[in-house]
Amino acid sequence: MAAIPSPPAAAVSRLSDRPSPPTDMVGPGDVLSVAIYEAGVTLFSGTPAIAGAGAAMDAGARAQTLPELRVDDYGDITIPYAGKLRVLGKTPAEIQAQIRQALRGYSQNPQVLVTRREVITNSVIVGGEVVKPGRLVLNTNQESLSDVVALAGGYRGKASDLVVRIKRRDETADYRLSALLENPALDVRAYPGDRYTLVYDPMSFSVLGAAGRMDQIPFVTSSMTLAQAVSAAGGPNPNLGDPAAIFVFRYVDDPDHVGQRKPVVYHINMMNPGSFFLAQNFAMRDKDVLYFGNARANQPSKVVQLISQLFSPVVAVTSAVSVVKN
Repeated sequence: MAAIPSPPAAAVSRLSDRPSPPTDMVGPGDVLSVAIYEAGVTLFSGTPAIAGAGAAMDAGARAQTLPELRVDDYGDITIPYAGKLRVLGKTPAEIQAQIRQALRGYSQNPQVLVTRREVITNSVIVGGEVVKPGRLVLNTNQESLSDVVALAGGYRGKASDLVVRIKRRDETADYRLSALLENPALDVRAYPGDRYTLVYDPMSFSVLGAAGRMDQIPFVTSSMTLAQAVSAAGGPNPNLGDPAAIFVFRYVDDPDHVGQRKPVVYHINMMNPGSFFLAQNFAMRDKDVLYFGNARANQPSKVVQLISQLFSPVVAVTSAVSVVKN
């Protein structure tokens, strides 16, 4: 018995699960607020510092909040007297110590407080068929792809009709949203800088030949078997069709040539009772072609020869015919 094709979820190009960086790491585009506290003779004039509840503070202490600083494209900020400082990849606590060290010799024991006003580095862009498209800040480094969709307000429409298109630096991948929700192995962690687009792309298969109907039929669920496809197509035409000549045409990844696909033809004889059980386990895939042969064209070789003639200007269909039989 020939191997039954895997369901569509197994054919998804996987995205590598990279460990996310710390959520408070600073990068280009982030906006920082810097407050400098000084005692005695000060470099930065300002109003007296406000003590916390119940805390004593030297009346001579002064606090000055600098204008908001945007980290430039090179990861630098400029502080008066300290000059240009490289803050790329550092946390606010590390930047505080860096500024304090740079001001030594200019100010008497300065204390520095750095907070982030706008976060660009630890964020992703979400667009397409979501309720709230835009920039989404990752509050932790544990959010997964499905978490990002939920935080964007959820998706619009049916999950089986949507594809999550992901751009991650030099990687790209398309995930069927229904497969992503059903298969935890595909639900990798989100990574800062990712771009997610939910694209409306319903799965369907085409019906040709001596069928009860010739049409492009959408999947009613996220997965569909050959038996369901034959039923949705109305089965072979009672006057012209031959139940022994049912074919499925599809392109599959070529293991001998990475990045290329090859055509494969599957033949099933529904006059054989065992084929009904096989049809219930044969998974249809997006853009499959279901072909019903007529009574005079019920041999796989004839159909392959016909298809080869039609597609020879584009690709030569070889004798790669998988016969599904008992």
